[in-house]
Amino acid sequence: MGSIVNDTRDMFRDHVFLQKATRIALPVALQGMLNTIVNLVDTLMIGTLGETTIAAVGLANKVFFVFSLLVFGVVSGSGVLAAQYWGIKDVKNIRKVLGMALSIAVLGSLLFVIPSELAPQMVMRIFTTSEGAVEVGAGYLAVVAWAYPFIAITNTYVAMMRAVGRVKAPVVFSCVAIVVNIILNYILIFGKCGAPALGAPGAALATVIARIVEMTLILCLNYATKSPLACRVRDLFGYSRSFVRQFFATTSPVIANEFIWGLGTTIYSLAYGRMGDGAVAAITIATTIQDIVVVLFQGLSAATAVILGNEMGAGKMKRAEIYAKYFIMLQFFVTLVAMAICYMIRPSVIGMYQISPTVAMDVSRCLSMFILYMPFKMFNFINIVGILRSGGDTKVCLMIDTSGVWLIGIPMAFIGGLWLKLPIDIVYAMVMTEEIYKAVLGIIRYRQKKWLRNLTGELGG
Repeated sequence: MGSIVNDTRDMFRDHVFLQKATRIALPVALQGMLNTIVNLVDTLMIGTLGETTIAAVGLANKVFFVFSLLVFGVVSGSGVLAAQYWGIKDVKNIRKVLGMALSIAVLGSLLFVIPSELAPQMVMRIFTTSEGAVEVGAGYLAVVAWAYPFIAITNTYVAMMRAVGRVKAPVVFSCVAIVVNIILNYILIFGKCGAPALGAPGAALATVIARIVEMTLILCLNYATKSPLACRVRDLFGYSRSFVRQFFATTSPVIANEFIWGLGTTIYSLAYGRMGDGAVAAITIATTIQDIVVVLFQGLSAATAVILGNEMGAGKMKRAEIYAKYFIMLQFFVTLVAMAICYMIRPSVIGMYQISPTVAMDVSRCLSMFILYMPFKMFNFINIVGILRSGGDTKVCLMIDTSGVWLIGIPMAFIGGLWLKLPIDIVYAMVMTEEIYKAVLGIIRYRQKKWLRNLTGELGG
């Protein structure tokens, strides 16, 4: 106990660490918060069209969820390398990492755009048997899918900017995109300012336009300020064999991790979708509210990966180990605050939705389950996404994440939802037991210290 108290005291006295963590974590968290606010406003506006529309758009966005996880895998794995390269100020190889990541992310986006455009109804029927939800969701999906390539480019540049310490500008541009999105939502969903009332497809079109604006601003900033990422196209390519080998050795497990994990969590929706539109609406709203809290840990995990990556890339292993311990302790304190926030905002946020009392009660109960599991879930954010990945320990992260979803989460969703026919909040609690499993394995791996690696010494130019 005394050791924990001393470590906590040391952490709060280490102003250099706290400044580094705050400088990266807060802008990333704020950017995530802003994106969550957009999702919240989207859901509120679309919610006026009925619970079936909420369910349809929520299920259609499962396609985006899997896509975004694929892109996150690409940029997260690439960010590990870029952060370590930035530790030794190797701009040349950072640009090559950027080029490789852009190529994979954009090509990956096309794998989601094509089926969403050619057969949106077929895609929707994967998630639900409700014909009303299929019809509304297909109309939304066919439009919103055009935003995916722009999102891929934006997210890749933002991840690389974080790796080189440029975290504030993306927040500003997210604000601009959010304002554009909300204004266009109002105009296109309800038919204001002379525009036709498009309903759910109007929200999708607003998203596409806002994402184009955001991508344009990000690119213009990098080239106008001559950032390390501003370069000629040919500087993004021309990889040595050793570079390609190490790039994929580090990033492919992360890409596989996020994609397989995302595919698994999307399969939860197959169970939820067969529990009725009310259950889907409840879990959609609950997830949107949860995201307000989760963004704090997305920011903290991003700071963890960048700061530890910088230290290990510079060969400062002891400091990286100390900082990892600090991040775990910091996560604990932030979790306590987040649990309180989630509990307090729960009634007021639920009250903003035009939903039946039954669905509102289901949302409230799902959030209660989320609060109970939060200590495990948030530790996993910091440990798996931040600490273990920062040193390239990506294969173990792949095993922990995917086994949790496929061996525990998915069976629990189908056993609880379709076989036992339990209420949505109980099914959600059963699914969340995967977080306990992941936390146990994650602690064991963290203590083995095999994640403490300097990847720059293993990489070719």
